[in-house]
Amino acid sequence: MSVQDLTAQEFDSTVTANDIVVVDFWAPWCGPCKGFAPVFEQVADENADITFAKVNTDEEQALAAHFRVRSIPTLMVFREQVLVFEQAGALPKGALTDLLSQVRKLDMAEIKRGAVPYDSGQDEGQAQ
Repeated sequence: MSVQDLTAQEFDSTVTANDIVVVDFWAPWCGPCKGFAPVFEQVADENADITFAKVNTDEEQALAAHFRVRSIPTLMVFREQVLVFEQAGALPKGALTDLLSQVRKLDMAEIKRGAVPYDSGQDEGQAQ
């Protein structure tokens, strides 16, 4: 599967519709991002069962802010709509391949049992 460009409008539906989604937050002017791009694309070609997507942080600033991306490249992996990995910095091919192997082996039922529900913070300061 090829790498797709991902916008804020497509983000939720992409994460919802796919079992594993690997997202590379990057920018065109970023040297490490340019160096990581061929590795990301090669691993994507070798893992057709996984969705690989890139978010251009210059064009999708609100999406990058939502995920608190402070450094690029930043890699995030979602499995069954749960963020299971997040790291700033480029990974070598072997490390990315190993990461995907580990993500495939995750016991998602166990992870979801221990997951803390998302809280938007809208009720902060209000009595429960």
